Amino acid sequence: MGKLGGWATEAATGFPRACAVAAVTLLVPAVWAGAVVLGWSWGPANPWSWLLPLVLVCAGTLGLSRPVCRAVRALVARWGGAVLPAGYRQAPPVTRMSTGFWWNGFTYERTRRDALMDQHWRVRWRDPANLRDLRFVAVAAFTAGPVAALPPAALAAAVLGLARPQAPARLLGALGALLAVGGAPYAWRVVTPVAERFLRPSRAMALAERVAELTAQRADATVAQAAEIRRIERDLHDGAQARLVALGLSLATAQLLVERDPERARALMREAQDGAKASLAELRDLVQGISPPVLTERGLVDAVRALALDLRLEVTVDATGPVRADAPIESAVYFGVAELLTNAVKHGGATRAGVTFRQDEHGLVVEVEEDGSGGVRERPGGGLAGLRRRLDAFDGSLDLTSPPGGPTHVRMTVPCELS
Repeated sequence: MGKLGGWATEAATGFPRACAVAAVTLLVPAVWAGAVVLGWSWGPANPWSWLLPLVLVCAGTLGLSRPVCRAVRALVARWGGAVLPAGYRQAPPVTRMSTGFWWNGFTYERTRRDALMDQHWRVRWRDPANLRDLRFVAVAAFTAGPVAALPPAALAAAVLGLARPQAPARLLGALGALLAVGGAPYAWRVVTPVAERFLRPSRAMALAERVAELTAQRADATVAQAAEIRRIERDLHDGAQARLVALGLSLATAQLLVERDPERARALMREAQDGAKASLAELRDLVQGISPPVLTERGLVDAVRALALDLRLEVTVDATGPVRADAPIESAVYFGVAELLTNAVKHGGATRAGVTFRQDEHGLVVEVEEDGSGGVRERPGGGLAGLRRRLDAFDGSLDLTSPPGGPTHVRMTVPCELS
């Protein structure tokens, strides 16, 4: 009884799945069949009667290939757990130039709407994934589609056969019902290997996607570097430089007053001394923001421990074994942890946090968990988005879990070798 019940459950689950797979994969062949019927009805001997059906076949196949492939990917991911990257070419951002024209990566247009429309069609029809989608549609029409259509077709035959009084018809109806029930748990599964074989991005497509990703990362790194240079310049101009100018003026005034008003001169010298100390402190803070000396001298874990001492937060730092990576990676992770802990105090109202470091032959894993209010979301242009871009430069990843009420858990992973 248990096996029979399990079979019935699989059949009840598999039958609608087989119907869905058949409906999706046989959609384009249905357009082909409709075009053939249309041309035949207009006269098979007349060549002109096949012109419109030919246009219908071409337009229908091209227009439906991408939606069909997207639907198949969604079904395979939902039922089979196989995530197939789409690999479609992404459109570059549309930028307005100083001349007033809009640049879409291919040509200049007078309006943003025209630039987006031109870009859409250029990217859509120049995408190498079009050939892959067309190939899959053709292959699925003769493999996964007919197999998935067997259970619903057998069920329809069973209903028609059992409704007739003749014995042969009833026998065929019973065989159809048996085939529908027996094939339902398996018929829909054929689509998974076919999709895995023919819907994965080709090596050329994966390489092009990787080049585009690296280009975007380089652009982000360039923008971030320029912003950092402007920040340093602004801090120097508004802070240390202004104090040093005031220090020079105080010393020049003291030099003039040293004989006429010694007391005033000594007071100016004391002010200059205080200004020199303040300038030195600002320069140290600036250097600390660029590259903390403790990070170079004592390593990543001790640098985070030193950082935790200055926060209004109880922080526990643990490391399973030695942690050491290249200087750019350590700097990115250090400032990432610093931003997460600062946000935990500033926005989350956290009182305790834990930082865990783990490194093996695959890379460096850093986990930060705090007991704040939770509900943290990554917003475009926000701190988490900037941190993700910082890690993307090293092929790293960032995973965020922050339910309302907390706790918030962030996992940073950076591929690197043991140093």
